[in-house]
Amino acid sequence: QVQLVESGGGLVQTGGSLRLSCSASGRIFTNYAMGWFRQAPGKEREFVGFIRWSTGVTDFGDSVKGRFTLSGDYGKNTVYLQMNSVKPEDTGVYYCAVAVSESYSGTYYQPNQYDYWGQGTQVTVSS
Repeated sequence: QVQLVESGGGLVQTGGSLRLSCSASGRIFTNYAMGWFRQAPGKEREFVGFIRWSTGVTDFGDSVKGRFTLSGDYGKNTVYLQMNSVKPEDTGVYYCAVAVSESYSGTYYQPNQYDYWGQGTQVTVSS
């Protein structure tokens, strides 16, 4: 079994920063990528960003590009989502996920590319 635990969510003011963490444990034989998605009430789950574990290459959704960054601690199997210059539209439940199957395109934009998911952490941005 693989467990993902997110932490770091909370209430933050517009323009502020927040750092989310996601730690993976359990029988992960191959970790190709770790990703973050978010979901606001009444909306579909939205891609936020991913980090390819072998190379550290990252990519982000257009709505967060230039404001959010991703980094990984390979020894701890932990990924960090640094959220800067947050906006009210960043509000939602943030989920991390692990892909243990390789994407031949090298990208991991779709939820169905991920095999394990965390329970989510709430982020609320006040205006």
